[in-house]
Amino acid sequence: MIRRVLLLHGLFNPRWWLIPLAGGLRAHGLAVEVFGYPTLGGGPEQAIARLQTRLRSAPVEAIVGHSLGGLVALEALRRTPGAGVARVVCLGSPLCGSMVAAGLARHRWGAALLGRNAALLREGVSAWQGAAAVGVVAGRTPRGLGRMFADLEGEHDGTVAVAETRLPGIAAHCVVEASHTGLLVSAAARRQILRFLRDGRFEPAVGSPAV
Repeated sequence: MIRRVLLLHGLFNPRWWLIPLAGGLRAHGLAVEVFGYPTLGGGPEQAIARLQTRLRSAPVEAIVGHSLGGLVALEALRRTPGAGVARVVCLGSPLCGSMVAAGLARHRWGAALLGRNAALLREGVSAWQGAAAVGVVAGRTPRGLGRMFADLEGEHDGTVAVAETRLPGIAAHCVVEASHTGLLVSAAARRQILRFLRDGRFEPAVGSPAV
């Protein structure tokens, strides 16, 4: 039974952005902690190494990562196969690479904003083959500044296209009505997170089979 959960924030976001989500999960009896890491100065390698150390010293059963946090989580688990994490939920994470990050990187100031995270965000991660079951919750409310830097195709959350979240090897995928930032406060997203942590699958959309 999943009880101990670690939350990871995304790029440019401080730890307190996760307070609403943490509170919502705690209300359902989960022991939730927030893992903070520098998203600008340190870069993903530092964040991944710190998360590996955290998982070795204080194991958890599940990780929920928003945006860049999902990428950091999967890379840390790929390098720490014995971490004991059973389930991971990625919220709006561009696991297949981000068109918006690629667009930003074409500008000198945009590349500076992305910093050392640019490569990971542009390229994403390889197909998942780890022990943890991975579920992805994507948003399709197109509100966000990302549209200024890339022509996002199909459904998207204003920053990440739904297609960019569909990584081969993941156990389940669902789409909710939320923007990229809104995924952190969406009741529908929280409900899907809880369902996946409990059952390893998401609630089906109306008229769709369970995934």
